[in-house]
Amino acid sequence: MTREAAPSDGADAPDIHGRDPGAFLEEVHSFEFWFQSVEGYLSEHPYGVVAGTRSSDLTASERDALISVLSTYCIGESAALEGASGMIRFAPNRHAKIFLATQCVDEARHLEILLHRLRELGVDDPENSIESFGHPSLREFRRRLLEFVDARDWEAALFAQNVVLESMEFAVFHAHQQTADPRTAQILEGILKDERRHMGFGENTIGRLLDRKPSTRARLGEIRQELDALVFGTFEESLRAVGQSAAERPEVGRLYLDTVARLGFGA
Repeated sequence: MTREAAPSDGADAPDIHGRDPGAFLEEVHSFEFWFQSVEGYLSEHPYGVVAGTRSSDLTASERDALISVLSTYCIGESAALEGASGMIRFAPNRHAKIFLATQCVDEARHLEILLHRLRELGVDDPENSIESFGHPSLREFRRRLLEFVDARDWEAALFAQNVVLESMEFAVFHAHQQTADPRTAQILEGILKDERRHMGFGENTIGRLLDRKPSTRARLGEIRQELDALVFGTFEESLRAVGQSAAERPEVGRLYLDTVARLGFGA
């Protein structure tokens, strides 16, 4: 099971596996840890980009494809923002509430940055355009996630958001970053750093829940089967649109499958 990163990775840092679990969670779910994590890559990066970074010249078709893909990303970030904020109401403990509060800030920032990039690409009103440009399957995923949130279904909402959605976004953003124009690549690089933390929280929390309540595995497995089709279809289309070859796209799927496999959900 993936553990969330410890505050220090230095040679003299204590072994996190030998630490008291309560103290560990107190630390990594704190606003202090969040601030230390994000400060380095937010400072001097207005809208996620080092000032003065120029974008590569894009053809009209490349620009249109990027607008469509970034709009899809916006729908995903909106879903995570609404999901995380809603889950704060019924999260089971203070640690989870505080972490979700930090995640809300991250997701809101991602959405703001991506909308700004869409404006740079010439979209006059991106906030009202993303629904028409973005992939319909991800809109359906958002609807389903928010149904779990409205039902105050902690395990289903957290699994859908911080395991399924975050893991697939991480895999796709990582692949897209490799071929993106410099401004988009820097934006994705910063978002990926946050996604690692969000995935760690989801895996760690769901893993502990499954240890206590193994019967939950069957239900989450059913939810995963339902949602997989939505996220796979969405992000495979996104990668195709930004020029990733069909031969490379299965690797992205494997990155996602590796995450759910760590929790015991096979293919």
